[in-house]
Amino acid sequence: MTSPRILLTGVHGQVGHALLPMLATWGTVTALDRAALNLSDAAAIRKTVRTLRPDVIVNPAAYTAVDKAETEPDLAYAINAEAPRILAEEAAELGARMVHYSTDYVFDGRASKPYRETDMTNPLGVYGASKLAGEKAVQQAGQQHLILRTSWVYGAYGKNFLHTILRLARERDSLGIVADQFGAPTSSHDIASATLTLLKSWQPELSGIYHLTNSGYTSWYGFAVAILQAYEGLQAERDLPPLRVSSEAVRAITTAEYPTPAARPANSRLDGDLLEQDWGLRLQDWRQALVQVMETPALLG
Repeated sequence: MTSPRILLTGVHGQVGHALLPMLATWGTVTALDRAALNLSDAAAIRKTVRTLRPDVIVNPAAYTAVDKAETEPDLAYAINAEAPRILAEEAAELGARMVHYSTDYVFDGRASKPYRETDMTNPLGVYGASKLAGEKAVQQAGQQHLILRTSWVYGAYGKNFLHTILRLARERDSLGIVADQFGAPTSSHDIASATLTLLKSWQPELSGIYHLTNSGYTSWYGFAVAILQAYEGLQAERDLPPLRVSSEAVRAITTAEYPTPAARPANSRLDGDLLEQDWGLRLQDWRQALVQVMETPALLG
C-alpha cells in the first residue's frame, strides 16, 4: 500500500502524538482530537469515517482514568468499547485496516509469569473491562486488524509517570513508590515506531492480538529510581537544577500503603514472543528506551 489515507484518533494523547509524524512519512494523515471527533458520539464517528474513507484507521484514543472509570463506567465503555466497535465496523465496510491499542489491565495480575496473548483475561476494574470489551468488538467486526496490548506507557509528551516523578522530586522532601507491582515501562515513541513497521509489512493472515512492550521489567519503584538516576546523569551536561529527592532517597512501599479506588494488577508483564515470532519485531530494553526519552530536548530543556 503506497501513500494510504490514514485516520488517526487521539492525536493529543501520548501514543497519538508520537504516531502523527511517523505515519505522515508513509501516508496522508487526518489526525483528530476530542474536539474534532467525540468518541462518545456514535453517529459522529460513523459520519467522520464515511466522509474520510480511510485505507487505515489507527485508534490510540482511550479513556485512561483508571480510578475515575469506577464512577464513570458509561463514559469509559462508550470510548473504550463502543467507539472501537463502530470504527471496526466502518473499517470492515471500507475494506480498511485497523490498528487498535489495549492494555495489561485486561489481566488480573495474579499469574507468576508474563502473560501471553492466549492467557485468560480477568480485569479487576471498569477500565480493564471496558478495554477488553473493545478488543472483542474489534475482533468481531471482521476487518483486517491488529490489537496491540501495551503497558506503563510514558514519553516526553503528555501526562505520565515520568513527568509525575520529576515533578514530585522537585516539590517534595520524600518520595514513596509502590514496589510490589511489576511491568514493562514502554515508550510511546517505540510503540509508534513499531506500529509503522507493522503497517508497512502488513500481513492480513496475522490479524489478531499482540503484546507490544519494551523488553525487560521492573516495579514502579524501580522505574522511579531509574528516572531519577537518568536525570542525575544529565544534570552536569544540561546544567539542570538539583531535585529535592535523589534516586537513593526514594522509599519502596507496598500497594497496601497506597490504596486506590481501582485495583491494579500486581503482575503486568506481557510476553512479547508472539510478536517476534510472527513479525520479527521485539522492542528494545526499557532502560535503553528511558535514556532516549530523557535525552529528548523538549523534556528537560
